Amino acid sequence: MLLCTTMSVAAQNPYKQYTEGLPFAMPEISAPAIPSREVILSDFGADATGRQLCTTAFAEAIASLSAQGGGRLVVPRGIWLTGPIVLLSNIELHLQEGAVIQFAADEDLYPLIQTSFEGLDTRRCQSPISAVNQENIAITGHGAIDGNGQYWRPLKKGKVTESQWREMTSRPGGVLKRPDYWVPCEGYARGEELSSMNVPNQELTEDQWLSIKRFLRPVMVSLVGCKNVLLQDVIFQNSPAWNLHPLMCENIIIERVLARNPFYAQNGDALDLESCRNALIINSKFDAGDDGICIKSGKDADGRRRGRPCENVVVDGCTVFAGHGGFVVGSEMSGGVNNIMVRQCQFLGTDVGLRFKSTRGRGGIVENIFIDGISMTDIKTYALTFNMYYGGRSVAEVLADGSQPTEQPTMPATEETPIFRNIDIRNVVCNGAGYAMEFNGLPEMPIDGIHLKDIVIRAKHDATFQYSRDITRDNVNIILEQ
Repeated sequence: MLLCTTMSVAAQNPYKQYTEGLPFAMPEISAPAIPSREVILSDFGADATGRQLCTTAFAEAIASLSAQGGGRLVVPRGIWLTGPIVLLSNIELHLQEGAVIQFAADEDLYPLIQTSFEGLDTRRCQSPISAVNQENIAITGHGAIDGNGQYWRPLKKGKVTESQWREMTSRPGGVLKRPDYWVPCEGYARGEELSSMNVPNQELTEDQWLSIKRFLRPVMVSLVGCKNVLLQDVIFQNSPAWNLHPLMCENIIIERVLARNPFYAQNGDALDLESCRNALIINSKFDAGDDGICIKSGKDADGRRRGRPCENVVVDGCTVFAGHGGFVVGSEMSGGVNNIMVRQCQFLGTDVGLRFKSTRGRGGIVENIFIDGISMTDIKTYALTFNMYYGGRSVAEVLADGSQPTEQPTMPATEETPIFRNIDIRNVVCNGAGYAMEFNGLPEMPIDGIHLKDIVIRAKHDATFQYSRDITRDNVNIILEQ
């Protein structure tokens, strides 16, 4: 008879320390309780050489565990090529050392589904790893998960060397849309013509949806409406679009992971925590082709209709290497963001350090953000920026062509007007930035109540303040360097 017990909860929850003494009320979070039962992927006929698809083996192993009440699916050393993996309640996907799950470069394996991307309700290809409305799920271990992102992503020439450009654009099936912009196939090119940014902006027939399938590249790990989630120790890399995307989840622990993408990865965010409640992001590393650690809550009318803020989040002891921003809020924040603590983090070479972004049309309120103990080096643009004129491009791109707006006409304040207020930033050291700080609010809704304390920034350009009020500065030193 197979005996089954759940993991014992330690008398002292190791995660309790992260929710104690916060400037806002946040419940204690524990790791999900997964039954101790185990099965091994190779027992289901999976091939460890990376030459044969293991999609059926993953599905059968998960179904077998689920039928018995859950447990751990062990992925041994080897390369396991597969299509989408769907996690169910009470399942832990555990990668042993040397285990690599690699998702196949074949769009036919990823059916179109109804989902949300960049805060809008839309259709995308099914994510390589997904779970919807499940409880007690985990991805753990010391292996790696690779999304084969180069099969899906476009490429801008300005982001790579000449030799990289020649190599990457020589792949069969690709299309050079402009001398400096390559997409992986004709369908991708058609998708861009039918879309605003990355989401189709018009009604499409089923044939049209299918004809632009590769343009609808998925986030790699999509967890929607899940409760009690643990991502621990695993390397998540090379995603088709965003890397990790918990959406409308509750009680989430992301611990000691490495989420990485090539620096040229278009929309290659490392982590997008969207409309989630009660989350710990601790002792993890992020190296991204877009934003590093990003907090979101839906976009424009879709986000306001959802009405789910991202709240009660602690980011502690994390490192961000390359990325458009180290810690980022927005630009999709239409459902609101509140009760966020970011502490003891380091940003090493990001484009921006602390980045708050939005634009007219979003709506939503961002407030009660507390940032304490940030070290930054080699920040390409701003150590800190509040910008309410986000237009879909990185700060570096905007600065390069001088398109950042300055004087703006006052518009009526409505439910579409974003609000950023009551944010406390202290104990920050930045050794090297292009610009110290930027406060660029809306004339009808200035950035309000930002409190800066014990901050030292070495930068080439001073701080600028436009359409902002009640900005307090206590022991803030900006050292200008040429």
